[in-house]
Amino acid sequence: MEPDDCLDGEVTSTPTPSGAPDLQSAGLGRRAVALGLDWLLAIGMSLVLLRQFPYGSSESSLGILGLFAIEVVLLTWLTTASFGQRVMGLQVLSTDRGRLALWRVVVRTALICLVIPAIIVDGNGRGLQDRAVGSVVIRRARSMH
Repeated sequence: MEPDDCLDGEVTSTPTPSGAPDLQSAGLGRRAVALGLDWLLAIGMSLVLLRQFPYGSSESSLGILGLFAIEVVLLTWLTTASFGQRVMGLQVLSTDRGRLALWRVVVRTALICLVIPAIIVDGNGRGLQDRAVGSVVIRRARSMH
C-alpha cells in the first residue's frame, strides 16, 4: 500500500469490456480532493476575472459555478482530467476506455454542478453523473521512468 492510498478509501476494479485491461477506480477521497481543488481554482479565477462582483454575492457565486463548469468541461474534454483530477492523478474515460465526447463531458459536468448526482454512488464508486454518460474515473497509470 502506497502512502497516498489513504485518499482512495475503498478502491474497486472497474468493469471491463472483453479483453480490456482492468483499471483501478478512483477512491472517493481522491475524487473529493480533486473537486475541492477545481472549486478553489474557480474561486481564484473569479477573484481575478469578476472583480466587479463582491465575493459571496449571488453574482459572484454564479460566476464561480460558471468558471468551475468551463474549467472542468474544457480540461476534461481536452486532457481527460480537470485541474484537480490531474493533480490527484485521476483520469475520466468512457467505460470502453476511450475519450469522452464533448456532449458527454458537458452533461457529466452539469450533473456535478447539481451536486446530488455526484454524491449518490453505486457499488463500484461511480456517481450518477458517470453512469448517465458512460464514464469512469480511474487512477492514471504512472509512467515508468
